[in-house]
Amino acid sequence: MLNVVENLLVLQDRDRALTQLQAELAAVAPQRAGAASRARAAQTTLEAARQKTLQLEAERKRLELEVQSRKQLIEKYSLQQFQTKRNEEYRALTHEITTCQTAIVKFEDEELEIMEQLEQAQKAWLAAKEAAAHVQLEADRVVADLNAREQNLRQQLASLQQGRAELAASVEPGLLARYERLRKTKGDRVVSGVEHGACGGCHVSLPAQVIIGCRSGQELTQCPNCGRILFYTRDMDMVRAE
Repeated sequence: MLNVVENLLVLQDRDRALTQLQAELAAVAPQRAGAASRARAAQTTLEAARQKTLQLEAERKRLELEVQSRKQLIEKYSLQQFQTKRNEEYRALTHEITTCQTAIVKFEDEELEIMEQLEQAQKAWLAAKEAAAHVQLEADRVVADLNAREQNLRQQLASLQQGRAELAASVEPGLLARYERLRKTKGDRVVSGVEHGACGGCHVSLPAQVIIGCRSGQELTQCPNCGRILFYTRDMDMVRAE
């Protein structure tokens, strides 16, 4: 194998490692955002549960005040009954007292229902509070791990980029430019082996003279179909696939 092809294979391997590292690094931010989003969602659920509890408590107090108000009216009407001497006024006050008593029963029934709902709402709030604390704790752990991972990846990336630059400098400029052009269209498989008499990149069968030239290792050989740079090693099967 030509030394220049060996250098390109090493460079290609380094580029693959760089691509993988860059992909892993790019995934850190979405993962971190996902952890933060889960924590915010748990807090939103907690706040909704708290607001529900507050609303029910406010409604319970309102009904309690309504009951107290009707009881005060009953006391007032009862005193007026004691003071009045007119039957018509006495009957009217009796009607008002009955109306207040009916309202009290209604408000007290509603208050009982609200208290049952409030009990359930308080349980839900406590459960949401516990869940939010757990989610926040987990989110903090995930973010801390991701921050450490990001730092480590950046260090690895910087080291690989430096090594890559040194490798690229060892490749003849014209050949390096050809490699870079191919990498834009062929991805991470610019330098490809011969497999069963075909290009390992595009899998198109190669002409006999191309295979012979590649095997001889005397000059740089490219696939006439896709333009990839070809190489051959003794463990490769040169027989054309049927």
